[in-house]
Amino acid sequence: MTNLTSATRWMGVGIAGLMMAGAVHAGSHSHADASHDIVDTAVATGQFETLVAAVQAAGLVDTLKGEGPFTVFAPTDEAFAALPEGTLDELLMPENVETLQAILTYHVVAGNVMAEDAMGLDSAETVQGQSITITTMDGSVMINDATVIQADIETTNGIIHVIDGVLLPE
Repeated sequence: MTNLTSATRWMGVGIAGLMMAGAVHAGSHSHADASHDIVDTAVATGQFETLVAAVQAAGLVDTLKGEGPFTVFAPTDEAFAALPEGTLDELLMPENVETLQAILTYHVVAGNVMAEDAMGLDSAETVQGQSITITTMDGSVMINDATVIQADIETTNGIIHVIDGVLLPE
């Protein structure tokens, strides 16, 4: 499993800095799902039906139910719906399982990366092997071109940050 790049670069700016940057909104820090793993939490929220279906199709359920810890940048159903027509159907075909696995693991970083830790990073290496870019722009935290719309959903084996776009590796 790939580790975070330069974990020593993590320099939290504190919760006040995160709120100013828009990464944490009132009520977004959730302990409610901390008794469930990443997959069960995603199922319970009801906003990740497409992501859960993709994880199942890619054969990654057992991995994301594993010990971890993992940080998942989870696209909403609306994010998947915004992909070009036919893209998702094509990715879910059995012959495209490797491509689907690459896309999904590009949304996962090894370790627990809370929002305040992410604010101190400019990038993180994904489980897929490529790095994602982390920036603060116009008061929002961005992962590549996707915006974090809810941060720090804690689970038994990691953290979920909800994003409004699907991340695609190069």
